[in-house]
Amino acid sequence: MTAHTPAEGKKPRIPGIFRRSGEPLPSDIRVMLVAAFLIALGFGLVAPVLPQFATTFGVDATAAAVIVSIFAFMRLVFAPVGGLLIGRLGERPIYVAGLLIVAASTAACAFAQDYWQLLIFRGLGGVGSVMFTVASMALVIRLAPPKSRGRVSGAYAGAFLIGNVCGPVLGGLLAGFGLRVPFLAYAAALVVAAVVVQTRLSHVPAGQRSKDGKLPELTFTEALQLGPYRAVLASSFANGWATFGVRMATVPLFATAALGAGAGAAGLALAVFAAGNAVALTFSGRLTDSIGRKPLILAGLVVTGLATGSIGLTHTLPWFLAASILAGVGAGMLGPAQQAATADIIGQDRSGGRALAAFQMTSDIGAIVGPILTGIVAVQLGYGWAFGITGGVLLLGALCWSLVKEPRQVSA
Repeated sequence: MTAHTPAEGKKPRIPGIFRRSGEPLPSDIRVMLVAAFLIALGFGLVAPVLPQFATTFGVDATAAAVIVSIFAFMRLVFAPVGGLLIGRLGERPIYVAGLLIVAASTAACAFAQDYWQLLIFRGLGGVGSVMFTVASMALVIRLAPPKSRGRVSGAYAGAFLIGNVCGPVLGGLLAGFGLRVPFLAYAAALVVAAVVVQTRLSHVPAGQRSKDGKLPELTFTEALQLGPYRAVLASSFANGWATFGVRMATVPLFATAALGAGAGAAGLALAVFAAGNAVALTFSGRLTDSIGRKPLILAGLVVTGLATGSIGLTHTLPWFLAASILAGVGAGMLGPAQQAATADIIGQDRSGGRALAAFQMTSDIGAIVGPILTGIVAVQLGYGWAFGITGGVLLLGALCWSLVKEPRQVSA
């Protein structure tokens, strides 16, 4: 399938986050947005019920938490293999295969008969997850027009955000029919996403491939020699630590233990973070394309770092929520710019599977290490130090970016 050009004088009306100067995004990018929404929606279906479902097998809270952690662990372990497979087989086959693996493993979770079966099935899902995550990044990099990479990255993040917001709500409703039902619904959403990608996404034009049918590869060693790529790894680690790790694990504990505000306040903090993220996504992608990647990355890291560091100093719910929403704004500024910078480094006409796998791994490592270390610090020194260190990690990421030049936009 090739990109469709709207008939002259009949430009379609597209929501603001998906357009610039009246020009719609390429049709292949629209396919990726639909798939991203379905994936995020499905993940949101099972996220609220997974720990509760694990406890139905008679295990304690720690064992239930392992069910959540095994997914991230398997993503981390299998990421290098996923990157290698992308270089050999191409992005779309690995993307579709990853979706189907997660769909099968999630459906199997619904029929698990004991805790160990659930653990194995969920772990296999992590393997498929990193396959389609890295492949989707590679596809977005290749399909996005170089001058619109920031806007495309913002739209992609927005599709995920909408799915993540809608998923838990729908998942809570489906859980009323039984804790196994959301898993089957997630599997179905992934199958639909796989069908959409397989049938509606264009093949790589023959002119972009070498004689053996493969795209020339940017290896991890070659990428590591580039200053902007090293800075991307640093900011990815910091973002994983704070946004995907501490925000999900330590912020809820702070709300209940330190503020005494209850579980409702923890959920509200996550909601306002998402709201701040959504606000930033309405402008960050376009600014990334107009003024450059580095200014938005620096601003995002500094804003998120200062806001996150101040959370541990708050003593009232309003200030806690204000810091949370500001952190969301910073994360929304950082995400599209960081993705666009990575696309600039790799380029459209190269395969960067292993370089992208390393990029994903640094985020996953941060998401695993961050909550553990901040949890230890919180117990020993208090939440002020725990969040202060997290903010410091983000500011160190900003320091790394301040020392490199703006990544050069390349298409080959």
